[in-house]
Amino acid sequence: MNKINQHRPFRFYDNRQKYLAFVNTCNEKSRIARRAGMELEHVRPNPPALRLFDAGMGDATLLTQLMRDVHRRFPTVPLFVNAKEISLEDVRLGLEKMPDRFFEHPATVLVITNLRYADAPGLVPNGRDAGVEVNWHEVRLEGDSAYEYGEQIEALEPLLADGWQTSVSGATGNPLYVKPSVLVVYREDHEFILDPVIPRPGRSGFEYDFIVASQPWRARMDAAFKVRNVLMPLSRSLAAGGRLLAIQSYGEDPGLQIVQSIWPDENPFVVRRHELIGTLQDMLDTDAREFRFDPFPDSKSIFRYQMHTLPTEIGDNIGTSTLFAAWNAAIYVNQIEDDRIEEAVNDGKYLSATRAVLKDHGGLWFNDETFVVSRRRG
Repeated sequence: MNKINQHRPFRFYDNRQKYLAFVNTCNEKSRIARRAGMELEHVRPNPPALRLFDAGMGDATLLTQLMRDVHRRFPTVPLFVNAKEISLEDVRLGLEKMPDRFFEHPATVLVITNLRYADAPGLVPNGRDAGVEVNWHEVRLEGDSAYEYGEQIEALEPLLADGWQTSVSGATGNPLYVKPSVLVVYREDHEFILDPVIPRPGRSGFEYDFIVASQPWRARMDAAFKVRNVLMPLSRSLAAGGRLLAIQSYGEDPGLQIVQSIWPDENPFVVRRHELIGTLQDMLDTDAREFRFDPFPDSKSIFRYQMHTLPTEIGDNIGTSTLFAAWNAAIYVNQIEDDRIEEAVNDGKYLSATRAVLKDHGGLWFNDETFVVSRRRG
């Protein structure tokens, strides 16, 4: 193992097996989608389109549910979706879910980019990469069926493999894009009406009606880091009346109890929403007056999601597969480093600790907290 790997800081999404197991055994994505729908009730898009930004697409489970809700509310409004994602595998998984979205809502422009949070909303690299040519691809889907769109999207794999290459930062261990890349996809038969919506290379300054930032940072990072690198650039990308919904893990749940059964002093969720909002207001300085900040009371901010289990699974004899799924979800949400996990697994106490918590609570659930930043109108 090289020196970088030995000392690489923990990253929430590095382990794909944990991530995919979590997504498929817990209902966090659908719960967030329902919460996001509450914010869509306040969205009033202006021509030429409703603009939506997903600050971390993942496998697009959340995004596609959100796009369905947008279609339900705004069936004839052109939709511009910009999704940030640096993981090649997630881009592939996300695109696999999109053919039905193009079929149901034909006036859709989908953009996927690997640019940083500060640059992704405007699709133009800045900072150290200012002036770097963007690896820009525009794909016009032909035909009139989801099957045809799926075939053409699947054929994009070589393009994705080239555009979503990553390297590892020697300073932080974080993945870095090799090429700043932008993929624009829309239906060819709607190109005429979508012309004012389709982004062009070098054009910046997009403002968004709705931004969803679900778990966009590592919990243990301080408030200043989270605000400077994520919340502030996203807030500045809001259109007048636009809303940013932020979601982060909260703890105080059986998932954290499992973790604390092995590591009693573990508590990764120390930066709460009120501290993030206060830091954001300070960093925005006088510009803060342009925004409204809604931390909400706990009764509205905090929501629960759970691991799927059959009614008969949690009893005197809990199956090993259920215990493994619960353990995986607990260490994933609480962002436990692999070296510590290995020690716990070798010790063998983790399954008995997981079993005890599941029996005590009749299942496994987690808490998330939410808050909203909105830009004032006029």
